Amino acid sequence: MEHFLSQQGFDVCPVSETFLNPGQAIRLANYICHRTERTTTGRGTTILVRRGIVQHSVPVPGLNHLEATTIQITLADKAVLIIAANISPSRPLIGADLTACFGGGLPVSMAGEPNAKHVDWNSRLNTRRGKLLREYADGTSCLIFGPGSPTTNPYNPLVTPDVLDIVITKNLSFAVYLTSCSALSSDHLPVLIDTSCSSSFHNPPDRPDFRRTD
Repeated sequence: MEHFLSQQGFDVCPVSETFLNPGQAIRLANYICHRTERTTTGRGTTILVRRGIVQHSVPVPGLNHLEATTIQITLADKAVLIIAANISPSRPLIGADLTACFGGGLPVSMAGEPNAKHVDWNSRLNTRRGKLLREYADGTSCLIFGPGSPTTNPYNPLVTPDVLDIVITKNLSFAVYLTSCSALSSDHLPVLIDTSCSSSFHNPPDRPDFRRTD
C-alpha cells in the first residue's frame, strides 16, 4: 500500500475497513494517519494525508451505527471535510448518522462502503438501504458517485462483482470523478477519486521525507 500511494501520488487516502486493534499502528512514509479506533464490533476507519497538507482531525459526535474518521483540509480555497466511513450490513443506516456528518455547514466529501446498493451509482440492483440513501440524498441536496466498474471482485466465484464503495458529497464547488483499479491484493478494489482542484500546502518539502513516523 505504501508503494501504491507513493506511485500514484495521492494527497488523501480514506480507508473504510482497517480491522486493526488499538495496539496496532499504521506508519507510512510521507503520510500522517488520522484514525478512529475499532470498537468491539467495529471495523475501523482511517484517513492517510500526505505530509505538508494543512489538515486537522474533526470529531463527529452523535454517531450511532456509522463508523467514521473525519479531517478538515482546504480545497479550492475552502475548508472541506473529508470522511472515511463504513457501516456493517448488520447495522441499520439511519438519517441521524448521515446528518451528523453532512449537517455541519461545511462542504463534505464522504468515501467508503455504506453497504447500500443502487443503480444510480452503478450497482447491479437496488437494495432497501440503497433506496433509503437515495431518499436521504434527494432530501438534503447530496450527490452520490460510483465508478463505472465494480469496486469488489469477490474471492467466491459464485458472488457477482458489484459497486459497493462510493463517494457522497455536499456543497462541493468542484467536480468529482471516480474509477476503480485492480491494484493491491484485496477483494475490495481501490477507488481513485480525482477532483478539479488542488490541496493547500504549508512548507512543502523540497524532496520526499522517507523517515517512518506515526
